Order: sequence, then C-alpha cells, then structure tokens
Amino acid sequence: MKKIDLKGGMGCACKIDSAKLRSVLSGIQRMPDENLLVGYDKSDDAAVYKISEDMAIVQTLDFFTPMSEDPYLFGQIAAANAMSDVYAMGGEVLTALNIVCFPEKEDTEILKEILRGGALKVKEAGACLVGGHSINDSSIKYGLSVNGMVHPGKILSNAGARSGDSLILTKPLGVGVINTAGRVGEASAEATAKAVLNMITLNKYAMDILRKYTVHACTDVTGFGLAGHGLEMACASGVTLEMRAADMHFIPEAEGYAADFLVSSAAQKNRNNYACSIDFEILSFARAELLFDAQTSGGLLAALPEEEAQKALEELNALPIKSAFIGKAVPMQEKAIVFKGE
Repeated sequence: MKKIDLKGGMGCACKIDSAKLRSVLSGIQRMPDENLLVGYDKSDDAAVYKISEDMAIVQTLDFFTPMSEDPYLFGQIAAANAMSDVYAMGGEVLTALNIVCFPEKEDTEILKEILRGGALKVKEAGACLVGGHSINDSSIKYGLSVNGMVHPGKILSNAGARSGDSLILTKPLGVGVINTAGRVGEASAEATAKAVLNMITLNKYAMDILRKYTVHACTDVTGFGLAGHGLEMACASGVTLEMRAADMHFIPEAEGYAADFLVSSAAQKNRNNYACSIDFEILSFARAELLFDAQTSGGLLAALPEEEAQKALEELNALPIKSAFIGKAVPMQEKAIVFKGE
C-alpha cells in the first residue's frame, strides 16, 4: 500500500492560531435561540441544541492533515478525534459524515484506506456512517461531521468547574512531540506505539465511566494543548487550575524528545497565545513544552468533586490507557493556570 506523503501541519497541530480565530469570531453576530444550550461563545467542544425536554442534539465537525504515513491508521485517528467532541459534552455519537479533501492525481487506494479506517472507528462507537462530501485539493485532509445526543440536564461543558474540584486527565500528553520526533526518525518504536494507542482510542470508554460521577466540567485536550484547553475551562468557570509540576501526565519518552527541541510550530503558537495567563516558571523547558504541546485525539480533562475523584480514577485506570490526577480547581487568581512545586 502506498504511503501518505507527510507535509505541512500534522493532525490537530494544523489548527488556525487561536488568537486569529478569536479576532475573526468577534466580528460574527451571534444568533440567539432559546433552544441553543451551548454555542461557540465559551469555546466549548460542540454545539448542543434542545429538541425536546429529554433530548438535545450535539453537533460538531473536525478534520485535519495526516500525521501518519499509514492511510488506514490516519483514518482511525481522524475519526476518533472528530467524535471526541461529542464525548466531551457527555453525549453519545449517533451519525457521522465523511469530510474528504484529496488530490485529483493521488492514488485512490490511499483514500479507500483512509475511509476504511474512519468507518472502523465509527462502527466501534456504535454509530452510523451515513455519507459525506469530497473535493479535489492540493493536499489530503480527512475528518467527520458528527451528530450525537445528550439529555439536556446532563450536558457537560467546559464552564462548570468549581473551587475544590479535582482535575483528571484521561490520556497522557506528548503525542505532538512524539509525532514530530517520528517525522525526523528520532522516535522509538515503543514511543510511537504509545502515541498511536493514545490517538486511536475513543474517549467513549472514559466518558462511559465519568458519567457515573458528578462531573462539573469537561473538555478534550487537542490542538491548543493542555495550556489552551485548560485555560478555556478556567476562564469559562471563573476559577484557577492549580497543578503540581510533579503530577504532569505525559508519555515518558516525550519529555526527552522535548528536551532535545523536537517540538512543533503549533506548540510555539500555543506558548505565544497562552503563556501570559499561566504561571509555569517552575516547569523545566521540556515539561513546559508538553504543557503547550498540540495533542491529536487527546484525552478528556474532567473536573469533579474531590470526594468522588479517587473512585473515578480507579475505574478509569482499569482501561488500557491510564488516567491521572493533574491538579485541582481553586478560587480565581491572577493567573488562570498555576503550577506549584512539591
């Protein structure tokens, strides 16, 4: 099977700069609707629209450029990433539509494998793949438009974290760094395998467990890194996220690659955009890079009461990918995210 020629930004690292997005969106008039329960005003993961007293539709889409030369693997990762936004809102995936950009002169067997990988993940989610749209483009891009459902009273947003809540991250950080290292032949087979497992694993399994608990806020950690998505949660909730340097949750090999400056331009954009709102002076250079590292199909960041958090973590850690406590929510301080020592 022919491999994908990797070029340009990879996976969630190809997102448009968040500062530019804020500037663009600030000029677009919002459309008030009493049934729109979650819109884009607080940078949440998906839109939620109420259609009855006991049902709301969760709507999202996501697509990006390849981060893997293997088209079948790329399809799986892109689909898992797109459906993640529904899980971050506490929902279940119902249907998905393919989004395809593909060069006219490229081998269509590559596209077939991409779509096969995406279909595999949609089926794993228990959802239906119902069609899609394709265009000719100069580079390969793939993802999904996804519809899900959630009870209006059980929506999870990034805006509900409360002071005293424990913070759980359901996948380790470092995927972006490892993908960058792999692109220049520096990533080990073991590190690459860990990153791949992270990216193809549906957040469905973590959410199936988290639904049993009183989750106050949730988001998925993707292209804006833990820094950006954590900052969105802190600001939307009116709290500060206090973390310990020793509790950073990352794939071990990623720290060494970051120390060797195998980092992406996306991480540097994240640093430029978010560093002023974060007190991270205590972090080493490598761990700071992991804070800003753009994650592709990253884990869920959940805020839940301290008294429930330990039991939730024990259940989550029965899954193949381990979760970890990474901090707590505290009353709002000058900085939205603060790192402490031991």
